[in-house]
Amino acid sequence: MEKLASTNKLTAPAENRIPLYGNLCKQNCQINPELFEKYDVKRGLREKNGKGVLVGLTKIAEVKSYTIDDGDMIPCEGKLYYRGIDIEELVDGFMKDNRFGFEETAYLLMFGSLPNEKELKDFKEDLIYYRDLPTSFTRDFILKAPSRNIMNSLARSVLTLYTYDENADSVDVETLVRQSLQMIARFPRLAVYSYQALAHYYQENSLFIHAPSPDLGIAENILYMLRADNSFTELEARVLDLALVLHSDHGGGNNSGFTTRVVTSTGTDTYSTIASAIGSLKGPRHGGANIKVAEMFEDMMEKVTDWESDREVSQYLNDILDKKAFDNAGLIYGMGHAVYSISDPRAKIFKQYVEKLSREKGFEREFELYNRVEKLAPDIINAKRHTYKAISANIDFYSGFVYKMLEIPKELYTPLFAISRVPGWCAHRIEELVSNSKIIRPAYKNVIKHNPYIELNNR
Repeated sequence: MEKLASTNKLTAPAENRIPLYGNLCKQNCQINPELFEKYDVKRGLREKNGKGVLVGLTKIAEVKSYTIDDGDMIPCEGKLYYRGIDIEELVDGFMKDNRFGFEETAYLLMFGSLPNEKELKDFKEDLIYYRDLPTSFTRDFILKAPSRNIMNSLARSVLTLYTYDENADSVDVETLVRQSLQMIARFPRLAVYSYQALAHYYQENSLFIHAPSPDLGIAENILYMLRADNSFTELEARVLDLALVLHSDHGGGNNSGFTTRVVTSTGTDTYSTIASAIGSLKGPRHGGANIKVAEMFEDMMEKVTDWESDREVSQYLNDILDKKAFDNAGLIYGMGHAVYSISDPRAKIFKQYVEKLSREKGFEREFELYNRVEKLAPDIINAKRHTYKAISANIDFYSGFVYKMLEIPKELYTPLFAISRVPGWCAHRIEELVSNSKIIRPAYKNVIKHNPYIELNNR
């Protein structure tokens, strides 16, 4: 042990060389932007007009933001389809029947059709059956090693569950379905329990672990497990359920969906695949955007004295674009989308229920501020950027506000996204395997000259 300690002291100066290594990386990893133009590289797998490069086919979800007229792309009101069904019709269907919709949506995405009453009842029973965690899993793998980031805890938990699956590496359809149902059923517990561990060990809050109720659905159980007194209103649960439905999938081209398909195409196991998708969703350019929106509005509410003043709000938004406000990144978070232009159908659906929840929870003033920013931001962005494209609020614009009203901690915002997206990820994994696709391997062009090897004493 003495020798080991001595060795560690000798290697400590390595930390002082990290800046040197960093500079070498900056010098030798930077690629001239002009080369991307020269070789017509589809950066981000996108064309110059913003349209995604076609790399695959799917039956699971469709995102529509334009029509084609004489070869021209004409922007249209955004549409989202799950298995060919308009998301607006899907939401209207379960909302008018006063039902929760996430489990029904998960069935639709997984199996390709809407369930009848018996099929839906059986599916819900299956999810209840599969949501139990292995004996002592919560104690040994969640509570004993809490993480400051719930997404990392989720990924670690998923990889650990591989150990408990006797057929973990199997890719037959029956095994894939069973693993998928377990993922959908277990994610709420994994996320909420990971948060409780974080809140206790890092924030010194009281520790409580509630088992889910067999009488409640997934959205209800999230609130039931998260709150100390297990209480929640029907509207709170329905709005959370709606958020899960609207985030359930977005086609195979979004980063975590594409990650799922890329990793699946190698033939690896379900646990490694879903852990990879979690890593993708964790990124602030993908799943973390709603946190940025919430933080931007918190800053706005501090800096803007009159929330009802178009002039003051506009000035703040201009300051953001001029990199003088909030995080100095020059972005009005929640406005605009990589695919949608005129409207994001998810945001349109969500907004009406967000308004209802704001009245119940006493957040009317905050809702009006969000509404004001949504109206003012597009013209301000276009004027500042000298563009004339349609810009609209996306789903992230309101989801963070909803989670705030539901008293959900920020640490769970992105994990909630993961909970909702699991059915889509699993559906894309199964589709990729059943379709017998090839391993996904795009090309990269080398742009450095060949160099001779130099002997060590001559360098």
